[in-house]
Amino acid sequence: MGAEEHDTGTSEVSEPEARTELTRLSSDERFHATGRQKAILIYLSERKFAGCEEGTKAFAIAVDVLGRTSSFESSVDPIVRIEMSRLRSALENYYEAFGHEAAVWIEIPRGRYVTLFTRSRLSIVDSSGGGNHDIGEPPVEPIGACPKTAPRGIPRRSRFWPVVVSAAAIVCVTAGVSAGTWLYSRPVLTQPPTVGVAVGALDPELDGEASLTRDMLLTALTQFQTLTVSAEPIGPHASKTDYHVEIRYYADGEDRNVWWQIVEGKSGHLLKAGVENVKANGKSPAAMREDVAATLSGKLAATKGVITLLELRKTSDSALGNVCVLHAEGALEDGDARKIGRAAKCLERTLKLDPKHADAAAALSEITALNADEHSTARAVQLAEDAVAVDPLSDRVQMAMARAQVAAGKTDGALISANRALALNPHNPDVAATLASVLFSAGYWDAANDMAADAGRSPDLVPREAILVKALDAYRRGDWSDASLLAEQVTGGGVAGMLKAAALGQLGSPEAAQRLSEVRAEFPDFESTFRARMVAHRYRPDLVASIEDGLRKAGARFRLKTLATAYARED
Repeated sequence: MGAEEHDTGTSEVSEPEARTELTRLSSDERFHATGRQKAILIYLSERKFAGCEEGTKAFAIAVDVLGRTSSFESSVDPIVRIEMSRLRSALENYYEAFGHEAAVWIEIPRGRYVTLFTRSRLSIVDSSGGGNHDIGEPPVEPIGACPKTAPRGIPRRSRFWPVVVSAAAIVCVTAGVSAGTWLYSRPVLTQPPTVGVAVGALDPELDGEASLTRDMLLTALTQFQTLTVSAEPIGPHASKTDYHVEIRYYADGEDRNVWWQIVEGKSGHLLKAGVENVKANGKSPAAMREDVAATLSGKLAATKGVITLLELRKTSDSALGNVCVLHAEGALEDGDARKIGRAAKCLERTLKLDPKHADAAAALSEITALNADEHSTARAVQLAEDAVAVDPLSDRVQMAMARAQVAAGKTDGALISANRALALNPHNPDVAATLASVLFSAGYWDAANDMAADAGRSPDLVPREAILVKALDAYRRGDWSDASLLAEQVTGGGVAGMLKAAALGQLGSPEAAQRLSEVRAEFPDFESTFRARMVAHRYRPDLVASIEDGLRKAGARFRLKTLATAYARED
């Protein structure tokens, strides 16, 4: 919405009027801009108010507003262009729809990162009265007016002119610092790291195969939400990505070995390296490349992936945004109630800063769905729906929707969402584990076991949820020993803790009492809320009754209300 596109006036707008419109616009729910985009708008406006007319560099916006490091390079990381384009569109759409309500419009011209405050044509027609003004009314001082001539008594280009120019420069720098301080007394809203990938072959005859594998790997990595893949080759831009991944591809008979290393972009330090072996087992070359891409993408980008763990180590405790999502996923994977609680607070703060942060809404939905009460379930569903509205093509978002729907008793809808997540990212072990859990809740035992096995293809990436599904199925079959062994491999408590105690109770083990005390320590009221918790997971009534029986044998004391009554109340 440049001046050439809309019929706006050219009369000057005073700074108080401009600030009033900026405040009004920022608080108007009809202005569909994210928290980051509003922060950019305020940052540019503060510079405008200080008289900085020349515009702002992408580097300054990236570092001061978006939390990028000093190694930011706009040719590699397009975040500023993307956010500015979205902000410009949000302004255009808003004023096209509601501009008749505003006397002042805010614009961002294409090609420059600067705000313009102009009067709408309606406000000029209404207020001009044919262009007459009261005699003696002082002219309106334009925003950030810079002197077009030297002050009286100072000749043009006198020896004092550099002082005037320097003073103006100091004002602009001060404005930038003030705007940055105003904005970033708040924590940094972290973004997923940018990753560059290079794949080569030791044997020149494998160059073509290595190139095809790189294409498949890049496609697989872009399906994860944990990182952003750089389109630029590593070469001269190695220092301008957060991480770059170097891969060497070579044959071992029919099998393929893949050596990889991760290097920090800024320092060039080697952070991690490893070798993956992919067995041929009669597979076609295309299937082999698919296996290599699946193995490496999960190794790098999954919840337990190398890059995710590296990101968690380097972020500060006060940071928000992407790091909160990573902490939440890690806490859920560990089953640690205290970590989950801290992650929930971090996510709440992120959503307050950016209400349209889809990943944060999805992660908070998953945490909220853990509670067994109706209010929490309703909020979990709402958060998941909000996330889907913003980013329906995110596997994270669809997984959150599936879990929320299970908690709400909508198993059929949960199956649709979980399968949609699998279609969006077939290489994410967490997606396979989520689908396995939903299938188990729906009573599709064999399919659940197969999907749990698929989630555990990489031994060091096996999701907690996949192991829990296997443990529950062993318990369902009455294989108490296997159920106990598998349950012990599941980190944290919750259902896993109850299953550990129940399996030992069925075995008559003296360790059952100790496991039961651990459950009571985590959930002091678990004996009165057990049935409600099981209903929230939508496990079959006969399985829940069997778990309850095992817990009784371990020493639990339940009230005599029947399980059928608990399910009836939920229905």
